[in-house]
Amino acid sequence: MFSSLVAGLALHAAFAVAAPQPRAPAPAVSINGGTFVGERVSNVDKYLGIPFAQPPVGDLRFRLPVAYDSYAGTYDASEYGPSCTQQSISLPLVSGLVKETTDYIIGSIFGQVFPDSEDCLTLNIVKPSNAAANAKLPVLVWIFGGGFQLGSTSMFKFRYDGGALVAKSRSMGQDVVFVSMNYRLSGLGFLASKEVREAGVGNLGLQDQREALRWIQKHISKFGGDPTKVTIWGESAGAISVAMQMVANDGNTEGLFRGGFMQSGAAIPVGPVENGQVHYDAIVKETGCSAASDTLQCLRTVPYSSIRAAINKSPSIFSYQSLRLAWLPREDGRFITDDPLKLVQQGKVANIPYVTGNCDDEGTLFSLSTLNVTTDTQFKRWVQNTFLSGLSNTQVDRIAQLYPATPSQGSPFGTGLLNTISPQFKRFAAFQGDGVFQAPRRWFLQHTAHKQNAWSFVSTRLKGLPILGAAHATDLLNVWFGGEMGEYLLRFANKLDPNGGFGVYDWPKYTTDSKRMLQFKDGLLPLGTTTDNYREEAMNYLIDITLTNPV
Repeated sequence: MFSSLVAGLALHAAFAVAAPQPRAPAPAVSINGGTFVGERVSNVDKYLGIPFAQPPVGDLRFRLPVAYDSYAGTYDASEYGPSCTQQSISLPLVSGLVKETTDYIIGSIFGQVFPDSEDCLTLNIVKPSNAAANAKLPVLVWIFGGGFQLGSTSMFKFRYDGGALVAKSRSMGQDVVFVSMNYRLSGLGFLASKEVREAGVGNLGLQDQREALRWIQKHISKFGGDPTKVTIWGESAGAISVAMQMVANDGNTEGLFRGGFMQSGAAIPVGPVENGQVHYDAIVKETGCSAASDTLQCLRTVPYSSIRAAINKSPSIFSYQSLRLAWLPREDGRFITDDPLKLVQQGKVANIPYVTGNCDDEGTLFSLSTLNVTTDTQFKRWVQNTFLSGLSNTQVDRIAQLYPATPSQGSPFGTGLLNTISPQFKRFAAFQGDGVFQAPRRWFLQHTAHKQNAWSFVSTRLKGLPILGAAHATDLLNVWFGGEMGEYLLRFANKLDPNGGFGVYDWPKYTTDSKRMLQFKDGLLPLGTTTDNYREEAMNYLIDITLTNPV
């Protein structure tokens, strides 16, 4: 996710000084009384910043999204709407005044380049210019990542806006209409507590995504899209979101999508919304709502600046607790009815074709915040007291055995003694990468691949990247910059199968017997296959542990 942020800032700087491209006459589409005027660039039409739900402000804060029934007048759809509220950025590896200064500079730049607002529920549509309203093209819906704390549709506006992907789809003869949506993040999108359960307003960020998918069903045909051919696709928190949409309502898609494509994310082990009570109570106290008879209603009335400041005091994705996130989807009894791992185990998952996979070294990026942990005792204490509270000493000892401090067994995997920047770093990276990303993906496949078409992958590219290796988010380069994964994605969106076409390397289906995966590799032979049986004992144990100790 951080590498994605850096890439976005760099792209913004590069394009800010570029000469403007000539613009064709502006295209326009009418929807429910409103006319949206977009822009046409290189045979691609873009309609940006279209509101799909009422602004979640005032009394609509901490409520389910409310659909737009109608529009009125003419709307300029040539610019992105603001991002949803971003949690403040706090980087690892630095401390004290240096940390405060660095965080302030990064946060200020981020805020200027990607302005955010509580009024943020907009979506963007990119289509081939020649696609008529009756074209019935497949629809590819992108859900961005960022740990449910950061991210927006505009973060990578110059390369990741869908224009290049739509152009690529045209050149392949696999045309798609591309859609991306904002959704509420952090404490505004994933507030969790007993009060939230009672009010029925859990998982608002996921509910925003769902509302955007309903909007697509109603209106995408005006842009040449086919509402019966929607594929949802995401990376990191976006991929977790895809999986959550697949288990939501006990697997009922409501006809909103027919396929899923997940990069570095699956159904994760999370417990009830009450597990977030400590963070809810902290915000209530910080905003002066402690004495209110209805604290949730009080939070709706406090100034935006106050509630934002309170949320920013909660742990971020780069805090010491790292991937034990403060804000994330949880069981709410209505939309997500149980621990997602259990829903998958119970077969309460959408029976649709899907793709899921990981980068080889998912945990390295998120293990930079624990470099001060240097001994076995400290590692065990962190696992037991910070990451998975409630484990017995025996369970913690078993985790330590399965994920030893031996550098050659740590992540970046296969790099021997290299990248040992602290005595415990590679151990942390292996443990977190498997526990949060690899093991949940394998669990998802084990319980679904026998009844629905599934494909899986592992990306070992950029293994030579110092410290990080084939890190989280490195596979995005293989989609957005013309790589093979982007081509597989477009074929999947068109025909629910990533294969096809002359000279295409065959991606084998994943079965519970064969466990074959596509491998994206460095070197002269960039594609191959491998078996999904690495670190089986360790991952099975992590699944057993997290089933009884969800976040």
